[in-house]
Amino acid sequence: MAMERCPWCEGFDLYREYHDREWGEPLYDDRALFELLILEGAQAGLSWATILKKREGYRRAFDAFDPHLIAAYGEEKVAILLADPGIVRNRAKVAATIQNAKAYLALTASGISFSDFLWAFVDDVPLQNRRTSLAEVPAKTDQSNAMSKALSRAGFKFVGSTICYAFMQAAGMVNDHLVTCPRHLEVQGRFRK
Repeated sequence: MAMERCPWCEGFDLYREYHDREWGEPLYDDRALFELLILEGAQAGLSWATILKKREGYRRAFDAFDPHLIAAYGEEKVAILLADPGIVRNRAKVAATIQNAKAYLALTASGISFSDFLWAFVDDVPLQNRRTSLAEVPAKTDQSNAMSKALSRAGFKFVGSTICYAFMQAAGMVNDHLVTCPRHLEVQGRFRK
């Protein structure tokens, strides 16, 4: 069987690099997971390529995704963000980022690790799919439905089931690299034991 990258990542170097180094790699760091959830929410209605190109702009604009700093943003900071071409200038998405920082802090203040909270939806072990084409990859699953509902109950915004499934794929909670992709085998077995 010929091995080639998942076809969605072809088009430009940054996309291929993201696919080859990050996408589907199990991620457990609370802050990195928070960043990824915010970026996945920013993607709503857009392409991941758009967000990936703006990722460094997001890191700069949102104080390296420090939830303590983001939760304290007021109207002055919101105005600055809405004028920043380095991010998606959407008032609802900016407001959701601030709300999500507050929800993140409330969750972790209760003694729950953000990583543990999220990974519980796959019983702490990445789901190993064996998809042969992009047409087989669903937009959402029972696990992403459950994650979406739990995040919403915890006060998070822009966390619909489709966003949650894309997040789960990116964070390595599910292995959706096609079986013809070299990364499919590379990420198998890489998880916290």
